[in-house]
Amino acid sequence: MITIDRLKLNATLHLNTLIVMFIAILITACDQSVDTESVPIPLPGAEVTQRNFVPAVSTLNKIKERGKLIVLTTNRPTTYYYDRDNKLTGPEYEMTQSFAEYLQLEVEYKVYDSTSELLTALRNNEGDIAASTLTVNGGRGREFDFGPVYQKTSEYLVCHRNKKPINSIEDLNNIEIVIAADTSYLVSVKNYPEMAWVEDDNLDTVALIEETAEGKIECTVSDSTLFDIERRYHIEIQKKYTLAKDSELAWALNKNNDKLKQAIYDWFESYEKDDLAQMLDKYYGYVEIFDYVDTHKFLARVTTRLPKYKGFFIDAAIKNDIEPSLLAAQSYQESHWDRKARSPTGVRGIMMLTLPVAKSLGVTNRLHAEQNIYAGAEFHAKMKKMVKDVDEPDRTWLALAAYNVGRGHFRDAQSLARKLGKNPDRWAEMKEVLPLLSQKKYYKDLRYGYARGNEPVRYVTRIRNYDELLHKHFGKEKFDGVK
Repeated sequence: MITIDRLKLNATLHLNTLIVMFIAILITACDQSVDTESVPIPLPGAEVTQRNFVPAVSTLNKIKERGKLIVLTTNRPTTYYYDRDNKLTGPEYEMTQSFAEYLQLEVEYKVYDSTSELLTALRNNEGDIAASTLTVNGGRGREFDFGPVYQKTSEYLVCHRNKKPINSIEDLNNIEIVIAADTSYLVSVKNYPEMAWVEDDNLDTVALIEETAEGKIECTVSDSTLFDIERRYHIEIQKKYTLAKDSELAWALNKNNDKLKQAIYDWFESYEKDDLAQMLDKYYGYVEIFDYVDTHKFLARVTTRLPKYKGFFIDAAIKNDIEPSLLAAQSYQESHWDRKARSPTGVRGIMMLTLPVAKSLGVTNRLHAEQNIYAGAEFHAKMKKMVKDVDEPDRTWLALAAYNVGRGHFRDAQSLARKLGKNPDRWAEMKEVLPLLSQKKYYKDLRYGYARGNEPVRYVTRIRNYDELLHKHFGKEKFDGVK
């Protein structure tokens, strides 16, 4: 017969054994070196979809073991594309390259034709992150995680400029609106029950903007950054109504990738402080100024005035290590390609040279287009030598600013930038400092005193705009005729 004490002893031994086993299991679990990011466990009675049970394949450890980051993107001027020299570029390209460098990894890009295809690929774990100016919204947030917001945009109703103004919500009735399928714009338009629209599964927003400019459709919807770029090439489009403001853009990644998400946030903390402003200026700085009449005249003069001087621009630029189209764009900003141009301050000619500069460069007649162009190119090159240790494209923008405002005032601006804790070698920061040269509290302590500091900022912005228009006009063939 088993006594009560014996039963108690056996029960105690069994309990001790279970405790030891439980502790061993805990220790083993804690000692795992594999990245085991959590997968959500559905609550009893909750609706469960297949996606609830699909763990994220691309954990950070697996990415590092693979040796490369796989980025899903689209081919657009605001994301990823080949530039005029057939080199990859674009805002998303630059940022993902920086992030990969932070992780010490190579990058593989998978390019899709639409946002719909891109997000489907992300759902299927075909890549690690989706970087394609994706708007953060509630629907996407329930399905994906997002990295830090790197830019904010508005969403516009874009129509042909001949379309009558839209002054109220009621005016949104009876408009033909075509929207690219599976874009975030579809979320915004649902806030306007007065509107009717159709989705286009075949054309993206860039193509729909072109259709609008050509009068093939009445209106479409675009974000403000894409609109600002495209209106330079399709000058007949116009913003008619703002549908949404401050839409946030960020990278998307599958849920349960907590370590990858944290790595993105850690990288961005430094990138936002050191490089983000410069990147945004590089791709969007020149779109700040748009003048329909001026752009229309410029495109006309590319045909009527430029051919007479194009050969001089190409030869003078090449001899002075300047991009030929940039020199031509600078000349248009100076004189509208008018060899007889003159200003009340005494500058003259197609490159608008001062008399002292012209004499120093051997010009005998400032109204002689060839002499003026070659001298202007040489003076441009001298300005670049002032900032020879600066990387491109900042070096070029700073040199153009110095050409416009003068070496003395430019040096003053650089000194002021240092006093204000700004980087004098970054155009994104210098364009904030230069306008201060017209404020007494700043210029009173500078060697060369007062200057119209806003002018060099507008000067550089307009030249960048004209340069982009030239490259768009000449298509795949470079300005200098090299295919």
